[in-house]
Amino acid sequence: MRKIVLFISLWLSILAVEANPVLRLLERLEKGASRHFVIEKVESEGDYFELSSVGGKALVKGNSYVNIAAGVHYYIKHYLHQQVSWSNFHIHFPDTLPQVKQSERHETAVKWRYNFNYCTHSYSMAFWDWSRWEQEIDWMALHGINLPLAITGTECVWRNVLGRLGYDKSEIDEFIAGPAFMAWWLMNNLEGWGGPNPEGWYKRQASLQKRIVARMRELDMHPVFAGYAGMVPHNAKEKLRLQVADPGNWCGFRRPAFLQPTDSRFGEIAALYYQEMNRLYGKSDFYSMDPFHEGGNVAGVDLGASGLALVEAMRRNNPKAVWVAQAWQQCPHSEMIRQLPKGSLMVLDLWAESCPQWGDESSACARPEGFLGHDWAYCMLLNYGGNVGLHGKMQHLVDSYFKARHSSFSSSMKGIGLTMEGIENNPVMYELLCELPWREETFQVEEWLKEYITSRYGHFHPVLYEAWLALAHSVYACPSTSLQQGTSESIFCARPSDHVSQVSSWSEVEEYYHPWDVIRAAERFASVSMLYENNENYQHDKVDFLRQALAERGRLTYQVMQAAREAGEKQLFAQAGERFMQLLLQQDSLLSTRPEFRLDRWTQRAVSIGRTPEERDHYLFNAKVQLTTWGGREASDEGGLHDYAHKEWHGLLGTLYAQRWRTYIEHTLRYWDSPAPPPVDWYAMEEAWVRAR
Repeated sequence: MRKIVLFISLWLSILAVEANPVLRLLERLEKGASRHFVIEKVESEGDYFELSSVGGKALVKGNSYVNIAAGVHYYIKHYLHQQVSWSNFHIHFPDTLPQVKQSERHETAVKWRYNFNYCTHSYSMAFWDWSRWEQEIDWMALHGINLPLAITGTECVWRNVLGRLGYDKSEIDEFIAGPAFMAWWLMNNLEGWGGPNPEGWYKRQASLQKRIVARMRELDMHPVFAGYAGMVPHNAKEKLRLQVADPGNWCGFRRPAFLQPTDSRFGEIAALYYQEMNRLYGKSDFYSMDPFHEGGNVAGVDLGASGLALVEAMRRNNPKAVWVAQAWQQCPHSEMIRQLPKGSLMVLDLWAESCPQWGDESSACARPEGFLGHDWAYCMLLNYGGNVGLHGKMQHLVDSYFKARHSSFSSSMKGIGLTMEGIENNPVMYELLCELPWREETFQVEEWLKEYITSRYGHFHPVLYEAWLALAHSVYACPSTSLQQGTSESIFCARPSDHVSQVSSWSEVEEYYHPWDVIRAAERFASVSMLYENNENYQHDKVDFLRQALAERGRLTYQVMQAAREAGEKQLFAQAGERFMQLLLQQDSLLSTRPEFRLDRWTQRAVSIGRTPEERDHYLFNAKVQLTTWGGREASDEGGLHDYAHKEWHGLLGTLYAQRWRTYIEHTLRYWDSPAPPPVDWYAMEEAWVRAR
């Protein structure tokens, strides 16, 4: 009889875990972890989580599974002194959990916590499989994200729509971009680059998106799909006899055409799109649309009518759906959103930590009327191109967020967002941002860092605190008014010349900190490494900080090369050049020790998708060209896209970047006294690297 009771008890426990997505999440953190927790989902108008203890277990209550998951992570951080991060998806739960002696309740008035830029899906996720996506969805849940952009597999929708409109396979192949460039295709910036994709790609992506969306919904997240933004192939005017506008070119690429709302077939084509989306992935309450993104020409377009047409088509599909728009440069155009009914739009203030548009009068990007009374979310962009490098506006992020919360525009501030172009970098900034919605008032990062160190590394250590304070007051203290696009870019990754100041064309790097502050902080941090040999978060950060220190030394050494060149000191230039190359290769060797900083993790994920040599070549090309030339010669050189997505990665530093700098040094020495040395064709060198197998 006792055996039967034990069997029934065990079976009921298994059923309870299977029925509860948070308990299943805990099992993925560590097998058996769910037995330590009691989860209660409670109806409530406001978002909250509450911690207490019952029967030796942690009791976590909340009004949604994602809020409960945020409560679980709060417990993990503040009671177990561990942290789920991109470098550590495993948590050790002791046999006896620390008790919550006094019940803790945390509430937030920020209803929506958004995640992802379109670019994130290409710069970081282009070749992810389900196992990696599953980890990321867990990370989102534990960080309270309930509104993630979910655009995987949208190309499958478009392929079906175009087929129904009479396009054949070759025409569809010319329109849909390759895996590494889907983001800019969906934002209406280009057609076909990186394609055509094999049949297996579409089957894989459709299956993957269904699993992604199902898991998000299980956790009470609201996936944001790509809505119909008026995009049609550039030849739609001739082929389908449609009334279209030409948005022009983007960085050397021809943009798709924009279907005019006055065309009699606008409603029909939009309906086809939503029908195919519904058939594959179901309906969503949120659809992302970014027509005329990044400088698209609006000449001849009735913007007011276009905005209404997009929302009407979306709401014919789902009457309660909301248009999610990225506020970047002039988009969304005020004329496009002025006439829209309230509640039909939520604007992501994409770069609010640096150039807020919500109405902050001190901002160079401010819209005096904000977003015309529409709902909006305060977002942090932080990262561009998935570039590697320490960077942030730590204290300013806190202060500017609460400034927005307490401003005259706060009544329409309904969300907060992580809108980085690439992830798996600067984890401290994302941890900080995700905590803001659960706090009622501003605070000082010096105090917050004590909590961060304790949870990230297992216990507080004064040496780590000293190192972090130095970083917080230097590389993580970018001036509030700076419009620098992301990290101060490693000189190792740049196309060489006598006057290199930045790597990508638009980064606008400023010298806002002293390199030696970062170098000393990294050395201080690494000095206690023997205490943290088994801590993945510490080991990641140690390599990251030492990487940054080497990059700083590289920039300082390059300045010696510049000075020697200007002074005509050939021998000094040669010596400094040799030292520069030693630092670059030392960087390459250091980064080989962590998978997060290895080129082969990116390329192997790409190649693993292919079933034939041709398919593997296709995916490998996408992976390598994105990191280097980005496009063909015109887009790369004239369009300025070369090295936009550069990475300080082992395998890239030791090959292409080392080759470029070695060539520059040798070329300079060879033509030292020549008034007009022959130019080096950097693009040809980069393209050869991309094509090499």
